[in-house]
Amino acid sequence: MGPDTPALAHGGAVTTVQRPALPAHLAGAVADEAALRRFLHGLPGVDPVGVEARAAALGTRSIKKQSKLDALDLAISMVDLTTLEGADTPGKVRSLCAKARRPDPDDLSTPQVAAVCVYPDRVAVAAEELAGTGIGIASVATAFPSGRSSMAIKLADTRLAIESGATEVDMVIDRGAFLAGEYGRVYDEIAAVKAECGAIRLKVILETGELATYDNVRRASWLAMLAGADFIKTSTGKISPAATLPVIHVMLQAVRDWRAATGQQIAVKPAGGIRTAKDAIRFLVAVHEVAGPEWLDPFYFRFGASSLLSDLIMQRRKQLSGHYWGPDYVTVA
Repeated sequence: MGPDTPALAHGGAVTTVQRPALPAHLAGAVADEAALRRFLHGLPGVDPVGVEARAAALGTRSIKKQSKLDALDLAISMVDLTTLEGADTPGKVRSLCAKARRPDPDDLSTPQVAAVCVYPDRVAVAAEELAGTGIGIASVATAFPSGRSSMAIKLADTRLAIESGATEVDMVIDRGAFLAGEYGRVYDEIAAVKAECGAIRLKVILETGELATYDNVRRASWLAMLAGADFIKTSTGKISPAATLPVIHVMLQAVRDWRAATGQQIAVKPAGGIRTAKDAIRFLVAVHEVAGPEWLDPFYFRFGASSLLSDLIMQRRKQLSGHYWGPDYVTVA
């Protein structure tokens, strides 16, 4: 991280920001609000027809049996098993953690999931249950899902998650500020939360369903990466549409281009609306073809899902046994 520097936004509670270090050829992009605007609006435009056509074409790819089993195992290992409800109890979180450790209790060869994602006040329960497993403990913060609160509260929310044992933090951007063209304000908030996180990985949720255009998705992706995001994530799962294949194509292009420009590989997480193994495999095909095989790893690609895991397990059982197991035979959290 770089030294404290003046904030790009005008006014507000953030007066200095610890900015991430950037290569010399990108440092000027965040010199001030005007420079950031020029940079983001200078990015190549997205051809909506082209990106939707390519997403549809890649979504029809067929996968043979062994490759399908490998894809199912990979998808399971990429799941962030999530519960983000007002009714979440310690018991529900413990049950979720048990499913994360053993997604299919009848087949111990089934991979563990990547992480469990909960609200900050439930992180301590998850941390206790998952100690020593290698499963990540993710927590939403920064006034999830709306992002409508003061910066002081957003940072306090982040601190609570980290002090309780979170290994990853999911923040939401201020979509109102972004859509109003207040890019400096959004940058400042992401940079401030990343400074609070330190070595803890930060997922920046763009809430693409509210961004209206693919060009905005590309701009928001680059804005998050400039400000220090370790992940860019589609959605909170509370807004429709959530994760769509064309949107993920745009985000995968962004992380691919970012790596070409900086040498840094940023992770991607679609969340919301991905419910079937067939859907998950379509996303994995997109990852391979758009960003590259280097992203086919739980460190660089995740699924934010609640119901997806059960279908992945059912399809995995079908591949191994030759017959279909209904949902009544799969444990639910």
